[in-house]
Amino acid sequence: MKLKANCKINLNLHILHQREDGYHNLDSVFYPVYGLYDELEVCPIAHAAPHIVFHQKGIIADCDTEKNLVVRCYHRMQTQFPQIGAVEVTLTKHVPFGAGLGGGSSDAAHMAIALNDLFQLGLSQEQLAHQVSVLGADCPFFIYNKACHAQGIGDILSPIDLSLSGQRLILIKPDVAVSTKEAYEGCHPTAPSDVPFALFSGNDFETTVFAKHPLLEEIKKRLLDAGAYYAAMSGSGSTIFGLFQHDAECGANAQLRRLEQEMSSMIVFNDTLA
Repeated sequence: MKLKANCKINLNLHILHQREDGYHNLDSVFYPVYGLYDELEVCPIAHAAPHIVFHQKGIIADCDTEKNLVVRCYHRMQTQFPQIGAVEVTLTKHVPFGAGLGGGSSDAAHMAIALNDLFQLGLSQEQLAHQVSVLGADCPFFIYNKACHAQGIGDILSPIDLSLSGQRLILIKPDVAVSTKEAYEGCHPTAPSDVPFALFSGNDFETTVFAKHPLLEEIKKRLLDAGAYYAAMSGSGSTIFGLFQHDAECGANAQLRRLEQEMSSMIVFNDTLA
């Protein structure tokens, strides 16, 4: 079974308040980007005991195999559903990790979808979302895989009627690593009443992250100068994205063509949204 584990962007991201468990409640809009995805192939194999044979290609994540979210998803679900047998899994990564695009979370969610189908578990979307929620706060989003208003720690999802189909999206990921801990340092949570729900209202992490990594702020500025009607950092970074209203006009935009040439090595997606 082959699946396309697509990524996402945050159209906004506001940090509300810190919870008693140490996490922060957020207010964000998650939007799926189907055109940039990891390839996940899951095949049942004959084996005496439940077992996973895991191969990775493409961008190689710097972590032990057992810590990979795909492998963790398999072990979690197999302990609860003994009918899940041995599988051979090949993950070909195209979505950069540590980018704020949810690549690892999407891999885990799509692994759960594959196991549910291959071993006829009969789990609903809500049940699958519950299964993967312990693996990452944004994993449940990729079970539904549609535009959602996200609250809580990103796990309370409300689908919204939003389509950016036909618009140009450019994702630029420089060689800059931003840890979640680093992103939260210096951020000042705002009371929920101070943050009215709005699609394109910025990313609170930018204040802290841009101060430490000015290249990211420069990329955002370049995207806006090239005609993007909105540009922001996705998640806790370090991907910066730009949205362009009319894709047909982009080809005649000299500033955009210059940006594409100068930053070609950092652009991981540059296409029309489906």
